[in-house]
Amino acid sequence: MAVRSATRGGAQTSLRSRIMGAVALGVLLGCVFAWLYPHGLFKSDPDVERRAVSKYGAQVGSSECESSERVKMLKAEFVALSEKNSELKKEIRELTEKLRLAEQGKDNAQKQFLVLGEQHKAGPFGMVKSLRTNPTVLPDESVNPRLAKLLDSVAVRKEIIVALANSNVKQMLEVWFTNIKRVGIPNYLVVALDDEIESFCKEKNVPVYKRDPDENVDSVAKTGGNHAVSGLKFRILREFLQLGYSVLLSDVDIVYLQNPFDHLYRDSDVESMSDGHSNMTAYGYNDVFDEPAMGWARFAHTMRIWVYNSGFFYIRPTIPSIELLDRVADRLAHEKAWDQAVFNEELFYPSHPGYTGLHASRRTMDMYMFMNSKVLFKTVRKDAKLKKLKPVIVHVNYHPDKLPRMLAVVEFYVNGKQDALSPFPDGSE
Repeated sequence: MAVRSATRGGAQTSLRSRIMGAVALGVLLGCVFAWLYPHGLFKSDPDVERRAVSKYGAQVGSSECESSERVKMLKAEFVALSEKNSELKKEIRELTEKLRLAEQGKDNAQKQFLVLGEQHKAGPFGMVKSLRTNPTVLPDESVNPRLAKLLDSVAVRKEIIVALANSNVKQMLEVWFTNIKRVGIPNYLVVALDDEIESFCKEKNVPVYKRDPDENVDSVAKTGGNHAVSGLKFRILREFLQLGYSVLLSDVDIVYLQNPFDHLYRDSDVESMSDGHSNMTAYGYNDVFDEPAMGWARFAHTMRIWVYNSGFFYIRPTIPSIELLDRVADRLAHEKAWDQAVFNEELFYPSHPGYTGLHASRRTMDMYMFMNSKVLFKTVRKDAKLKKLKPVIVHVNYHPDKLPRMLAVVEFYVNGKQDALSPFPDGSE
């Protein structure tokens, strides 16, 4: 029993010795490592750390650059989309306007059909007469309320003489309206293209209308020559027709000797004076073209007529008339062309492949009643019988010395001075 107790005590002493030895060894090894590795056994390499930091910074910088470029790209895309959006809005507006006009045209066509009435059977031989007078449009005062109010006070039976003028033609304009007043024509109006003409007309108690500012029109109106100003009338007259008024368009190089409204037929969309100087040239003729090389078929028949004068014509407020004004105005806006040539081409060219002609009726005025200056100076003044005729108007369209010839016409027809026309040559030499 004593022996077992001694043995157990020795074993416990040996275990404590081993534990103490292990602790001592651990402390010793800790001191050795602390001395050998004062900064720690697993310290990172500074170069590696710097490279890591540098790499991270580069990644951050690269990310910032990419973000900036992305912002710029997004801004550019936004601007492009905004511009595209504006273009699309413009196209929508244009298409909407075209649709409105198409609907308006359809409505007008339906109204015209109603006006024309029911279909009829053809009558006996020689008794069939087609419709020559197109129905007038329904007046639309919303187009220009100010002009509508003015025309209501000036026009007579929905008819009016209209002339466009700027300060370049001031002297001729005065001769123009002085003779209109002398004849006693009440329904006339000057469309003033600049402030000077507006003031001048008001001073002379002449009915005058100045349009609202329009950059496209005003730039030509104030500084343009005769042809440029002449081309504006097709745009300006449209409003008159939309308001339901028939217009006798007049250049200012015209002397009025009678009231023209007493001598109109009013059976066509357009009734115009002619640049022709004889019955053949003014009213048309069969002009035979000879080409000997064709042998048996050497002769070809052609129909010819001298052009209508775009400086004096009567136009009724019908759909074909408004279409005529639109066509001419559009072509003059895009082509370098003389307005009178375009006016006649649109009136006379027939429909053919690639082109639809204008379905407008037309009448040529009596060339001795509505006289051009070629007829007067080349023929009438030399013929004793023709000199006794008193024309409705004389248009000094063939000669550049307009003012002195206008004054001579007044002297001859108004004051009875028989030799007033003698000093002038037939032409412009």
